Amino acid sequence: MLEAKNPQKTDLENLGEFGLIDHLTKDLPQSQPSTKLGIGDDAAVLDHSELQTVLTTDMLVEGVHFDLAYMPLQHLGYKAVVVNLSDVYAMNATATQITVSIAVSNRFSLEALEAFYAGVRHAAQTYGVDVVGGDTTSSTKGMIISITALGTAAPEKLCYRSGAKENDLLVVSGDLGGAYMGLQVLEREKAVYAVNPQSQPDLEPYHYIVQRQLKPEARKDIPELLAALEVKPTAMIDISDGLSSEILHLCKASKLGCDLYEDKIPLDPTVISSCEEFHLDSTTVALSGGEDYELLFTIAPSDYDKIKGNPNLTVIGHMTQAAAGAYLVTRANTKIPLQAQGWNAFEDKK
Repeated sequence: MLEAKNPQKTDLENLGEFGLIDHLTKDLPQSQPSTKLGIGDDAAVLDHSELQTVLTTDMLVEGVHFDLAYMPLQHLGYKAVVVNLSDVYAMNATATQITVSIAVSNRFSLEALEAFYAGVRHAAQTYGVDVVGGDTTSSTKGMIISITALGTAAPEKLCYRSGAKENDLLVVSGDLGGAYMGLQVLEREKAVYAVNPQSQPDLEPYHYIVQRQLKPEARKDIPELLAALEVKPTAMIDISDGLSSEILHLCKASKLGCDLYEDKIPLDPTVISSCEEFHLDSTTVALSGGEDYELLFTIAPSDYDKIKGNPNLTVIGHMTQAAAGAYLVTRANTKIPLQAQGWNAFEDKK
């Protein structure tokens, strides 16, 4: 599908590695005062002064993390940046710079990589980060993307997974399960297309959940909102692997248990209706689906009144002593042990 959409193809070997880098990065803006030197030397030079620097790296592999049968390259470039920035915001930090490295096979043309970098550039502009380096190389099969994100925070603002206290409230931003259900819709339409290439899918009823899968947003706004409300999270993590996995990460790091209330888990109506259509349990999808990139955090009970009624935030449970364990409290008021059944990078994907 990739080549069919764009008849013009420029072979990458015509540019060479450095010519390709120059071509793809020539229009990338720089807006961060901490960027002293970006692309063009052996290394970037950054000056973060008295601030603490946070750094995170993520890798995306074609056929494992994305499928170009339905993932537009511009969306892929955007998403690749966003999933890394989400980790920076989960530290209660401000994202400042990224590096972008890609390996591609000879089936990719210059125009294909231009589309990918257009997405990277759009994300960088949207989130106010500078692209200050990276690498390009060849791949024997498919596309591999590696992005490193940097951010800064004053030492007292940083938020770790290990800071939760017993009785702290468990809070989540946004709603959950949309990205997983968007993936189910896209996989179904891919299967239909394989049987009948003339079919044209009607994705309008699924716009929200398909968008959650193809073009997610990192919650840069949540640390800003919490700062404005004068709420300092005691622990925080982003939801990439599923709600249950992330809650258990917080419990383990903070040496605590928790009670998560099923009836408090925020679900968009499109998620509920699509779960019914696919005969899936919406709670299971929210717990194990992943790729929502919402922020999950804990706050002191005394801060509840500051966030109460805020449409961006939902209190979904509270932390307990470690000996009590981590449980889902169902709508029927029974307790089920929480299990990490989300994304596993080393699971057999065949």
